[in-house]
Amino acid sequence: MAKAKPASKRSEPDLFAGAAPKAAARAAAKPARAASSGGGAEGGYTAKHIEVLEGLEPVRRRPGMYIGGTDEKALHHLFAEVIDNSMDEALAGHATFIEVEMRADGFMSITDNGRGIPVDPHPKFPKKSALEIIMCTLHAGGKFDSEVYETSGGLHGVGVSVVNALSEKLEVEVARQGQLYKQTFSRGKPKGGLEKLGKVNNRRGTTIRFKPDGEIFGAKAKFDPQRIFKMARAKAYLFGGVEIRWSVDKELIAGTDVPIEATFHFADGLKDFVARETEGQTLVVPDIFTGRQGKPGTKGAVEWAVAWAADADGFVSSYCNTVPTPDGGTHETGLRSALLRGLKDHAERANQGKAAAAITSDDVMTGTSAMVSVFIREPEFQGQTKDRLATAEAAKIVDNAVKDQFDHWLAGNPQAANKLLEFVIEHANERIRRRQEKEVSRKTAVRKLRLPGKLADCTNTASQGSEIFIVEGDSAGGSAKQARDRKSQAILPLRGKILNVASATKDKLAQNQQLSDLIQALGCNTGANYRSDDLRYEKVIVMCDADVDGAHIASLLITFFYRQMPKLIDEGHLYLAVPPLYRLSHGGRIFYARNDKHKDELLKAEFRANANVEVSRFKGLGEMMAAQLKETTMDPRKRTLLRVTLADADRAAAASAVERLMGNKAETRFEFITERAEFASEELLDV
Repeated sequence: MAKAKPASKRSEPDLFAGAAPKAAARAAAKPARAASSGGGAEGGYTAKHIEVLEGLEPVRRRPGMYIGGTDEKALHHLFAEVIDNSMDEALAGHATFIEVEMRADGFMSITDNGRGIPVDPHPKFPKKSALEIIMCTLHAGGKFDSEVYETSGGLHGVGVSVVNALSEKLEVEVARQGQLYKQTFSRGKPKGGLEKLGKVNNRRGTTIRFKPDGEIFGAKAKFDPQRIFKMARAKAYLFGGVEIRWSVDKELIAGTDVPIEATFHFADGLKDFVARETEGQTLVVPDIFTGRQGKPGTKGAVEWAVAWAADADGFVSSYCNTVPTPDGGTHETGLRSALLRGLKDHAERANQGKAAAAITSDDVMTGTSAMVSVFIREPEFQGQTKDRLATAEAAKIVDNAVKDQFDHWLAGNPQAANKLLEFVIEHANERIRRRQEKEVSRKTAVRKLRLPGKLADCTNTASQGSEIFIVEGDSAGGSAKQARDRKSQAILPLRGKILNVASATKDKLAQNQQLSDLIQALGCNTGANYRSDDLRYEKVIVMCDADVDGAHIASLLITFFYRQMPKLIDEGHLYLAVPPLYRLSHGGRIFYARNDKHKDELLKAEFRANANVEVSRFKGLGEMMAAQLKETTMDPRKRTLLRVTLADADRAAAASAVERLMGNKAETRFEFITERAEFASEELLDV
């Protein structure tokens, strides 16, 4: 499901923590700095305070500099770094298969049948093997030399050494020239020298087996099988010449659709992927526009696949040297430019030049499911995590390769080309019409919408800075209306639990008055007709009671937005309010607690053991005084909001979770509950 994370950091005291910042106490506890003047040692700051980090210690001190943080995305980036090295061997023509194994003990293993990491002594460090240098030294690797790899995903020589630094244990086995070698490391340091295990027949390549360090990622941090499975399969789509072999321990995939074993080999590459993703959709033209230039793994090679759906939002996924670039970059710019120029040229040939004059690349990409993969020498990325390609040359390479073949594809399919042109022109006209409507004042637009009668709208005439609170029931709505800032905060009360859209038919969805009111209030429509520019509020805030029923209603609302308005989540507009469940007061001191656990923590931390603390439980938002609701939940200066987000790598897992927990198969929910029965408690059941 979608994840909720804090929307922003606050400088104000946390109302739920209950204590004001103790800045004065902290300042008093610190020794005063000696005042100084002249050229002496300022405040005792001398050369001895300059710390020099050696080896891989900088990685362990500041992992965010190398893998972007210590969250789930960063954890899975370790796997990406290792498999990218194996893919480089395959692209260079030295490996034909890669094996990925996930084990219940937390270890991940990646094996290839490439040349194997060199194990001979390094010329500059004759007492150490090249393997140890690669594993324990930043900026050491074979990707700097074009004679070894013409293109590669690893560029800086830090990838596998970073994995080593951030692993509790890492083992490397190398089968090279008929001999098997092994070396073990822990937290970036060798646990012994390189071992020569003896001769091996019919085996070559490298195996890296590692377990992420709980000191860095948290004791409970684990690889997600669905995410790893998807990442491994994507590599096979990107290079038809490699076979990816997958295996996972059975206990890791209970309740998921991930197979225990699988083999991926896709001869048609990206076309196979787009065909699978668009299966069941109504395509504007039946054929997928696909092509390639050059051999994958060689400089200047490009491969792409594009389909236009009439009834879906689509996606664009891009890669450079098989490394995913979720934030796009210059290669995506080249693709968009080629498609736009090609379609405009076709419009001129079809005497539709005037009608097509206003179309943009955004119009061309409407409903597009597209994949583009480019191979270039020494690409430039934004950051070590390589989320965005910055190499200017990539735009020209992709543009030239795609434009030429797109021209031929359009010319060879005149009926399909005209249909695609008509589809794009229609969207361009719709975009222009909506832009013209935006020029009308927002107040006029509001009157045209005939907004729901229960909506208490804000007076702000722009969506920027405006927010709408979706609350359960008229009682909560009444308190919220009194607590709100009329200028920027709108209130929409809903009646109890809304329809579960994951199991409802389209007819029920269309006939549901509550959802109709919600859609009407937001003004941005749903599904393929969703329009970001028409969203009337910058923040859409779900504000439910801090109990089980409230959590259920919030889940139903999140499911609605996930299914009907996914872009609202992608663009960061959906939030959850965090109201309190308890009010604790004694001797003029007042604290608010989110739940039972937080209440117990506050009682222990903020009050004497024998204090007669008055504890009142809020039965709902409607029973809170307006001043309390404002102070704890609605005032932007003091409240806590959770932003609902969904990472690209989590989409398959989210879709599976929504279908399993919110779909119309009751047995899957029962299975979920049964699997987690041990985590339930009488206290939770009483709530």
